[in-house]
Amino acid sequence: MQKIKEQLVLTKFDYEVILSNLKNGLVQATFNRQDAEELGAELKKAKLVDNEDMPPDVVRLNSSVTVKEELENRVLKLTIVVPEKADIKQKKVSIMSPIGTALIGYRKGSRVSWKVPAGRRTFTILEVSNQVNA
Repeated sequence: MQKIKEQLVLTKFDYEVILSNLKNGLVQATFNRQDAEELGAELKKAKLVDNEDMPPDVVRLNSSVTVKEELENRVLKLTIVVPEKADIKQKKVSIMSPIGTALIGYRKGSRVSWKVPAGRRTFTILEVSNQVNA
């Protein structure tokens, strides 16, 4: 997983949830060791803020996100959730999935790129919706 260079912005809560999932090994089913190490490195560089200081257009836990996949020029709408609430039929993707970890902490207008088994994918974040008190 490689992201186009940009500083991540995360709430302290989201940071703790992601770190806890990494440490507890909940990602083993969807992550390989290299992806987990890269995510850990990204977390160390992230800017941590309180909920009330989080910009409204930044992807976080429970964000509804609209992204455009550039290669196939298709638009996807999804919600980033904790692993136990993931449900692809409801378009709820785990924060620990490749797309979840690629998008988290980036804001509307950002281009995010990562490598998946099918090759490199680049997405542009078109919209981010966060519930108040989310």
